[in-house]
Amino acid sequence: MGFFESDIVQDEAKRLFADYQSLMQLGGEYGKFDREGKKLFMERMEELMDRYRVFMKRFELSEDFQAKLTVEQLRTQLSQFGITPEQMFEQMNLTLERMKTQLEAES
Repeated sequence: MGFFESDIVQDEAKRLFADYQSLMQLGGEYGKFDREGKKLFMERMEELMDRYRVFMKRFELSEDFQAKLTVEQLRTQLSQFGITPEQMFEQMNLTLERMKTQLEAES
């Protein structure tokens, strides 16, 4: 069975995409959240990033041609912006850390 034919892979891809879209839509209202709402939003973003990191690691470790091609396509796309997938995750983490620092400063 191919990597993308796996029910587990398809399920997680759908859930990741749906959760990401929901969080991004919710994030548009971030400035209106109270302190606890902001903390909860950041926790959900961290959880999503962790899930995405694991999902991408599955691609990297897979011997499936399509999975390897997907990883290479992501690397190529990100390289157009001058970054690697690892740097993308690091930037996401830095952004979350700044958000946490800003939240602490507001208290």
